[in-house]
Amino acid sequence: MSKTVKHKTADTPPSRRMPNRDVHPFFEKLAATIDEPVTELHYKSNFELLIAVILSAQATDISVNIATKQLYPVANTPESILALGEEALKAYIKNIGLYNAKAKNVIKTCQALIDNFDSTVPDNRQDLESLAGVGRKTANVVLNTAFGQPTMAVDTHIFRVGNRTGLATGKNVLIVEQKLVERIPEEFMLDAHHYLILHGRYTCQARTPKCGACPVYNECMFKDKAAFVAI
Repeated sequence: MSKTVKHKTADTPPSRRMPNRDVHPFFEKLAATIDEPVTELHYKSNFELLIAVILSAQATDISVNIATKQLYPVANTPESILALGEEALKAYIKNIGLYNAKAKNVIKTCQALIDNFDSTVPDNRQDLESLAGVGRKTANVVLNTAFGQPTMAVDTHIFRVGNRTGLATGKNVLIVEQKLVERIPEEFMLDAHHYLILHGRYTCQARTPKCGACPVYNECMFKDKAAFVAI
């Protein structure tokens, strides 16, 4: 007799649009459940945050924190990482995916910060995106987390949550980002990125969403949510 396997939801089609009346309660409930809507990357300066976010592309925060725990006591400024050099930097970050390319980008970014920004992390999108390894998502994370700007960085977790819940559906991250910015109530906008990413990381997971423990179960438009209540 074959085993019964629940269907996988990592590639769940977009749900129906969440009604406007449910958007505010959706964020109210997330806010009541998530006490600390902050990044799980470890950092003590804007520069450390920038480097950690660059390293986190296609990698887990846990792997990045392991690497930076060893790196930052040795080098945590543009000058000190540049002095460390690309090969030595690789030794610190080799547990992270794509570490060769990331080491090149970090070195280039450090040089650009020294040459163009007085070794200071810029507080605007144009300058941030001029740095090696910094795209729109990374810039949004830095602008939001370091400078308190109401930006929305859409990673795989947020892309999934937006589509699955019906909060913001779209075929690519830019569409989802734009719809989220349009729909999120102003009072929640600053912390919305972290509410959604933490919800996606620990509750609305890709293959086995924990619908039975979901604080926004009633607002969520995922048509198969009842099948996952026992998880």
